[in-house]
Amino acid sequence: MTEACSPSVLASSLAQLNEHASGAWSIEDGKLHREFSFPDFVAAFAFMAKVALLAERANHHPEWFNVYNKVVVDLTTHDAGGISSKDFDLAREMSQ
Repeated sequence: MTEACSPSVLASSLAQLNEHASGAWSIEDGKLHREFSFPDFVAAFAFMAKVALLAERANHHPEWFNVYNKVVVDLTTHDAGGISSKDFDLAREMSQ
């Protein structure tokens, strides 16, 4: 079973993620959070389709919301009771 990150691991993993991401990930309501903006709906939907394939392969699925050109993402590992390494792995893939 995957375990939730400790506060120190959470802080260092978030800092490392944001070093390499083009936008800022944050922690909101106990979840790894980011808002992505795209030129239009088609680009936003294409992003979601690509991430859906990655998430299915990892058996780790995001909570997300889409309106027109924006995709809001929250990542948490429910069976771990918090943010885990699985969330940071998917966040890194989403940021590429």
